[in-house]
Amino acid sequence: MSPTIFVLAVAAAAGAGTAPPAAWLLARAGAPISMPVAGVLAAVGVTAVTARWPAWWLPVPVALTAVGVPLALADVRHFRLPDVLTLSAYPLFGAAIGVAALGGGGPALAVRAVAGALVFGGAHAVVRRLAPHSLGAGDVKLAGSLGAVLGAVGWFALALAAVLAALFSLVFAAVRKICGRAPPAPHPAPAHRVPHGPALLLATWLCAVLPGAP
Repeated sequence: MSPTIFVLAVAAAAGAGTAPPAAWLLARAGAPISMPVAGVLAAVGVTAVTARWPAWWLPVPVALTAVGVPLALADVRHFRLPDVLTLSAYPLFGAAIGVAALGGGGPALAVRAVAGALVFGGAHAVVRRLAPHSLGAGDVKLAGSLGAVLGAVGWFALALAAVLAALFSLVFAAVRKICGRAPPAPHPAPAHRVPHGPALLLATWLCAVLPGAP
């Protein structure tokens, strides 16, 4: 087995290994997800970033994948972003960004991350304040930690992620309307409601792994 294949195999196993604890935490929070699906998606995501990026930046997209996959699945199924993961994302992403800054990104990366968290989280808080039905409280809590990742990537990523998330939500709404999917019990939602968390997470993940990231 070549070293590259071995590293990717380890990355896939590590990604899959993040699913059981996340699924357990979400089940305790009343938002169970499919552990096999979470494991496969996390394995694919972690393998993809491991194959692409230098070691110093890896902690950031890996942490984002580990938290983002189960949160997205929970929001799609239950229309919820439980605090057990949304709030845990702050110290986890903060630690990952700190490692990246020390490993090669420099102090400017950490400064941008803090500013990004304030700007992105603050912008979503303002939107919820002005239009309470447009965003959930979980979306606002999630936006702060995602803003830290986006800020670490660069200022352009904040605007790009906001636009991408809006587009992804529109696509999800169209697919949901075509498929006629109803909100699952015991968390009924208005027919027009679309979970925005998965769109935010996917947009941030793409900004963190596509060309132009640190």
